[in-house]
Amino acid sequence: MRIVIETDVDTPPYAQIRDQVAAQARDGTLPAGTRLPAVRALAGELGLAVNTVARAYREMEQSGLVETRGRHGTVITARAAGVSTEALRLAGQYATAMRAIGVPPDQALDLARAALGL
Repeated sequence: MRIVIETDVDTPPYAQIRDQVAAQARDGTLPAGTRLPAVRALAGELGLAVNTVARAYREMEQSGLVETRGRHGTVITARAAGVSTEALRLAGQYATAMRAIGVPPDQALDLARAALGL
């Protein structure tokens, strides 16, 4: 995830974070299920107050862009990424099944690509 805060614009930093995360979710840079940095970590990285980043995360959650899962962090939702929840569920099942039978991740990706004709 790449966030750049511009200080010479009228858009407040929390809105810049929200808008950039939304754009990256739409274009596939942040696919569904991608875990965002912790609020404090992102605030430190961007040189912003924790409350500024927390507001951005709150607004993203209220709009359905992200979902907070307690200790598991905040993740991009399927809706934000333009992926159906059914597709996300099936992808998770595939990943779980491949791990269960010992298929390495790179080989599982190759198998999925082949099945999709890519």
